[in-house]
Amino acid sequence: MSAFFKSLNKDKVLWFMVLPGTIWFLIFCYLPMFGTIIAFKDFKIHRDGFFASVLNSKWVGLENFNFLFSTEDAYIITRNTILYNVALISLGLVLAVGIAITLNELVNKRMAKVYQTAMFMPYFLSWVIISFFTFSFLSVDKGILNQVIVYFGGDPVSWYGDTRFWPYILIFMGIWKSIGYSSVVYLAAIAGIDKSYYEAAMIDGASKWQQIKFITLPLLKPLMVTLTILAIGGIFRSDFGLFYQIPRDSGVLYSVTNVIDTYIYRSMSTTGNLGMSTAAGLYQSVVGFIMVLVTNSIVKKISKENAIF
Repeated sequence: MSAFFKSLNKDKVLWFMVLPGTIWFLIFCYLPMFGTIIAFKDFKIHRDGFFASVLNSKWVGLENFNFLFSTEDAYIITRNTILYNVALISLGLVLAVGIAITLNELVNKRMAKVYQTAMFMPYFLSWVIISFFTFSFLSVDKGILNQVIVYFGGDPVSWYGDTRFWPYILIFMGIWKSIGYSSVVYLAAIAGIDKSYYEAAMIDGASKWQQIKFITLPLLKPLMVTLTILAIGGIFRSDFGLFYQIPRDSGVLYSVTNVIDTYIYRSMSTTGNLGMSTAAGLYQSVVGFIMVLVTNSIVKKISKENAIF
């Protein structure tokens, strides 16, 4: 015990540096986990406050989980959630790595910074703002795309009433907003690669593509695997703003835009059942945790050094 306190005193500056983040993590990530008990109760507001409401609410077991599986929309929202996330994770990985490598190879580093900033800016925009930009392109009567179509002799398209286009629109918008942030992560990893590897490769006569293939990509592989495993852990979660704001909550598009998160929100807004929404959140978290374990186990069998744990 004395050795522990000596070590604590020795590294006290470092401990103080991580203290604010640790406190934030405990308050906003660990303490709310006690609220998961609401998922197993018929939650009713009590006049003595939240804790009294939790204690006095009736225990209903797994009844709150039924609404996710008993509805006829269960298959649709599960299918949409998984398929959209698979597309966003796979395409996002390929494009982020490709853009990071491209920016790193640009000779004009000032222009590379301009391109990087331009791609990074959408990450800070709210989906509400982006939804108005999207509407300005897709509006039936005044949308830019329909004006172009009419100019070339075509008929205007009712974008918000046709489900055919929306899987592509949502995937495009999701990648457009996040690709800048993801590419910066990989660009930082590329910047940390020892330049002597490239110098030795150039001496041996390796082309740029060979340097990328045999140096950059292998050294990025651990980061790519780690981020992909973590992304798969959230495969049952969706970006609420993307699937709610961009389609403007059009009921005609629910078959291709409705995911678990938007379904829970709509259920909450109509029923106000806090127990059901908590059950859905717990379900998503447990499935995500299992997916991380399974994916990490698969990676460990294929390449042990690239596994997270």
